This record gives sequence, C-alpha cells and structure tokens, in this order.
Amino acid sequence: MQTHPQTSTGAPERFPWSKVPLITAYFWVIKLLTTAMGEAASDAMMHRMAPIAAVALGAAGLVLALALQLRADRYVAWAYWLLVAMVSVFGTMAADAVHKIGLSHLTATALYGVALCLVLLLWYWREGSLDMHGIRSPRREYFYWATVFISFAFGTAAGDMTAGTLHLGNLDSGFLFAALFVAPALGFRFLGLNEIFAFWFAYVMTRPLGASFADWVAKPHAKGGLDAGTLPVALLLTLLIMVFVAYLTVTRRDVEEAPPLGDEEPVSP
Repeated sequence: MQTHPQTSTGAPERFPWSKVPLITAYFWVIKLLTTAMGEAASDAMMHRMAPIAAVALGAAGLVLALALQLRADRYVAWAYWLLVAMVSVFGTMAADAVHKIGLSHLTATALYGVALCLVLLLWYWREGSLDMHGIRSPRREYFYWATVFISFAFGTAAGDMTAGTLHLGNLDSGFLFAALFVAPALGFRFLGLNEIFAFWFAYVMTRPLGASFADWVAKPHAKGGLDAGTLPVALLLTLLIMVFVAYLTVTRRDVEEAPPLGDEEPVSP
C-alpha cells in the first residue's frame, strides 16, 4: 500500500484531499461577494470603533479563521470561505493603513503589486507550479494564502487609486475592473491563454471589482454613491455569502476528491 511522505514530526507532508474548492461559477460568485463584504465591513468597523480596536478585532478574526483552515486536512466550505472573508476585511485595513501613514494610493498599489509578484515568483521557484488545483501540501497552502492576502491588499489599493487618484469614481472603476476580470476568461476561451495565469489574473481583479461596487452602493450621494450605508451593505452581503456556503456544504458541488492512488504528484521537501 502506498503511503504519503512524512515530515520530521511523522505527519503526512501532503494532503490526500485538496484544501481549496473546485473553480466553478459558485467560486467566483462567492469570491466577489467576499471582496465587496470585506470593503463594506472594514469601513463600517473603522467608522464605528476606535481604529486600533477595529484593527485588533480584524486581526483576531483573521488569526482564528487561519487556524481553523490550516487545522483541516481537506477543503471544508465554511472554514475556507470564513478565512477568505476575514482576509478581505483585514486586507482592506492593511491597504488603508499604508495610505494613512502618508503613502499615496499609487505608491501603495505599486508596493503591494511588487510584493504579490515576489510571492508568486517564490512560490513558482520552490514548487515549480502555481496550479490552484495542486494545494495538497502545507507549504503550498502557505504560499496560497500569502498570495490571497496580498492580492486583497493590492486590489484594495488599486481600486482606491482608480476611484480617487485617477478620478474615475467607484462606479466607473467597477466597470473597468469588470472588464479586466472578464478579459482572461475570454483569452483562455478564444486565444489559448494559460489557464493558471488566467485564473490568478482574474482572482486579483475580483478584489477591486467587488470593492468598487460595494463603495458605490454604500457611500453617500455626495461621494457619488447610492447612500445605502456600509453596515447594511456588509450585513446583506454576509447573509448572501452564508446562503451560498450553506448550499455548497450540503451539495458538495465544489469538492475536489482525492486523486487515485499512484497519481499523486511528488512534493519537494
């Protein structure tokens, strides 16, 4: 019988099941909902609480969600999406914090963009692939979540840059990022664009896309918004996320089962 490679502690070095969901329409819908929710929730917390308390609460939620996700030995819908939601909230705070210390949105976008490229390059150098279907070892999962976190911070800064620095406003920024979100899918479908590149490009674009429309709906008329309020928007989006995650938990439509024995890809030590 074939066994999994062992670490120095005797624990399996690779997971027999994927730690991430299948990439379906449900994935993209929930991802967009979490990006919008994180923007609205972060703004609501920062306006209703002392900034230090809001950041501390966001950090505590992120650490708890990360611990639950890393503890699981396979993809669990509620744990995975809870962590994505908390990354969205705290990633927004991280991007806003950089701006509040005096850096422009353009500078923040550039800094997070460089950080994102470095993490992806390091991931590829150590693992030889950025395949979103291959998150079957602890190290790959660490790279995955580092990429997710930085992509949220980068996307937040990019959305603020287009809306504020470039004076597009939130609605036009949303349309811009919607086009950039769809572009890799069209490139993959009609031009043979690399699947992994298309995925990560679209993934990064979900953040400014969701955040731009969330800001447009939530912000007051004086700022070009619909004045729905950050808290109501955050609560509504949270409810929608819970409904979709509950559906996937019951139906398991996004669960990737373990590969057949003998087909596992070797993982470098």
